[in-house]
Amino acid sequence: MPADRRRWVLVLLAGALALDTSGVAVINAALPSIGAEYDIDGSTLQWTMTAYSIAFAGFLLFGGRIADVLGRRKIFAVGVALFAAASLGAALAPTVGVLIAARALQGIGAALSGPASLALLSQIFPEGPQRNRALAVYAATGGSSFSAGLVVGGALTDFLGWRSVFAISVLAGVVILAGVRTLLPAGRRQPRPLDVPGAILVTLGMGLAVYGVSQGSEVGWGSAQVLISLVLAVLGLAGFVVWEKGRTQPLLPMSLFRSRPVRAASLTGAVFYTGAGGLLFFSPLYAQGILGYSPFESALAVLPVGVVVIISSQIAGRLMSPAAYKPLMAASLLLIGTGVTLWVGTPEDGSYWVHMLPGIVVMSTGQGLGFGAMTAATLEGLPLHQHGVAGAVNVTAQQIGNSVGLAILVAVSTGVSGGATNPADQLSGFHAAYGVAGAIGLLGGLTLLLTRFPQVDTAPSASEERP
Repeated sequence: MPADRRRWVLVLLAGALALDTSGVAVINAALPSIGAEYDIDGSTLQWTMTAYSIAFAGFLLFGGRIADVLGRRKIFAVGVALFAAASLGAALAPTVGVLIAARALQGIGAALSGPASLALLSQIFPEGPQRNRALAVYAATGGSSFSAGLVVGGALTDFLGWRSVFAISVLAGVVILAGVRTLLPAGRRQPRPLDVPGAILVTLGMGLAVYGVSQGSEVGWGSAQVLISLVLAVLGLAGFVVWEKGRTQPLLPMSLFRSRPVRAASLTGAVFYTGAGGLLFFSPLYAQGILGYSPFESALAVLPVGVVVIISSQIAGRLMSPAAYKPLMAASLLLIGTGVTLWVGTPEDGSYWVHMLPGIVVMSTGQGLGFGAMTAATLEGLPLHQHGVAGAVNVTAQQIGNSVGLAILVAVSTGVSGGATNPADQLSGFHAAYGVAGAIGLLGGLTLLLTRFPQVDTAPSASEERP
């Protein structure tokens, strides 16, 4: 494939990643407007966020497998089309129930297109410097699109209303779809089973786990709905593991986890998003609730994340090689942990330049250094036909950090503050959450540094290598 065409391919795939990653962020600033229009309380409103996360996490592994089996271009296009159609449904939603259903369909669309886009990138860009540079751009897009989504969502909501947030996603989806047939290789169907029973078990298990954790911080960890959801999630995931061990061509080949790079990338993904996601979750609460920022001002406060991620990911791209994966991921987690820990000192009358920006810069430097290495390590030493499901495994680990990790931080904050509404007590809860998130990041980084990291421990079995 000519170099000029590869560049446009990268723009297309990175654009789809930005669409998926910003799917949560763009709605943040719109939540008050949505609640006011539909006259709903916070417990119902949060489902406009949770529905996306549950569907996204639940369908990721199946999305990776179906891309490997039915063809990556086809599933990529289906995922983007579903996301765009669901965005249109959300923009026109007459009731909050329709909006929540549309958000869930957006999550399914992202779960289909995400693993397929990563597999296409590894297929089109040959291993070595070309793929490393492509992964650096891909990483910069993934790391910066969340903060960019916050700003774009705030601006659109302020000037055009909350429905415009979803209308823009429709337009972006149509533009991406227009380039699919021209730019992406057609691929072919692989004679491998889809493993529908395994897909059902893992989708239900992951979905119920994310649901239970997200509800735990809302209604209490001892409530019947949370306990039942978590028990069923454990049963579903345990049943999935048992089922997969008996398959000759499983949905999730367990040999993936014999690769230390894959295990290290999964650890990095979970810890990465616990720290970075935690800071980005609490930053608007601090900026708006304690410092008195407007929603748009609080979104602008995290805009430097995108700029720093772009710069640091380009540096990481020049350093990247299999030997550099471990140090880059370890440095990423250490910097994320350090950046979040710096927020432990934020006071009630804090200065943005003194108390907020330094931690943001340190944390986002870590994001840019680690995202590409984490993505590349996920694919290291694996046959091409497993790249879709391997990418799904890593994104699933990221979602665990983004949901389970965040729920732990919210529980810590609430436990310390006691649910108080006065700024001093709220701030003590925030500080406790920052301390826990920082410790998790530092511990994760040290764990990687102390771990032996050969490229691949064990090659996949012959039955798993066959396309």
